[in-house]
Amino acid sequence: MRAAWYQRNGSARDTLVVGEMPDPEVGPGEVLVRVAASGVNPSDCKTRAGSRPMLAARIVPHNDGAGIIEKVGAGVAPDRVGQRVWLWNGQWKRPFGTAAEYVSLPAEQAVPLPDGTRFEEGACLGIPALTALRAVTVDGSPEGQRILVSGGAGAVGHYAIQFAKLLGAAQVIATVSSPAKAEHARAAGADVLIDYRREDVVGRVRDATDGRGVDRVVEVDAAANMHLVPQVVAREGLCVVYGSGAAEVSCPFGPMIMSGAAIRFFIVYELSPEARRETVDTLTGWLQGGLVRHAVAATFALDDIVAAHEAVESGAVMGNVVVRP
Repeated sequence: MRAAWYQRNGSARDTLVVGEMPDPEVGPGEVLVRVAASGVNPSDCKTRAGSRPMLAARIVPHNDGAGIIEKVGAGVAPDRVGQRVWLWNGQWKRPFGTAAEYVSLPAEQAVPLPDGTRFEEGACLGIPALTALRAVTVDGSPEGQRILVSGGAGAVGHYAIQFAKLLGAAQVIATVSSPAKAEHARAAGADVLIDYRREDVVGRVRDATDGRGVDRVVEVDAAANMHLVPQVVAREGLCVVYGSGAAEVSCPFGPMIMSGAAIRFFIVYELSPEARRETVDTLTGWLQGGLVRHAVAATFALDDIVAAHEAVESGAVMGNVVVRP
């Protein structure tokens, strides 16, 4: 099969190659999927760059994808052959991900993809959509809440705005960095847009919430923004952190303890079985009902995987980047 891989950490241009390698075997409890689309996420780029140790001498990157099951292993229902599926955790704690014509993985990690959802869209679900859904539902429903989504034009933020509204949030405020990104977040359903490069975020949030603050913050970069939390969160509010631009995060103790605010960290790769099942089931229902709007910003051929990684790392794209093997 054709695949992309790297054998050392470093920049995309210095490490990623495309070539032929053997088709993967399918083991007991596994399915073999012909990959139609492979999602490129910031965490995939960070792993390639060296944020985590190499798991093997050769790594086929990417955790998200979508395609068709071509073969099943022992213990998997034969009627799953031919099923359209989307994939999660394709390369998590494994050397071979979805940036290839084929991938084999545990059958539960191949979720039926509704006919109305394109493969490119299915390749956006494993990390961005599930992260967004968990962020707006962890520790309670967002129904009636006022929510601040940090980075509302990002892959996760775009879904988080939608999901908060679908679940009954009273108000969704989103931070963005340009007028174009503001329009992108507004199209997802944001009620209030704040350009954090040009506006006073704290002042705008306080004005939009009548001085009360938000009940929930969905935070993409804790290292950069944690100092703002006690100024924008309501008493007994919650900050849900799913990302950080630095390894160390600090927050002002006095204001935080006086507000009674809570901070909840999570990573979508390590969701509990119960949380995974709840989020997958909810997302499946919405997909079947045609309620989810996807933002596929760019699609690249496998031979152009370097450009795909560089596009994600540039931070300029609004939405998800996909590679077609």
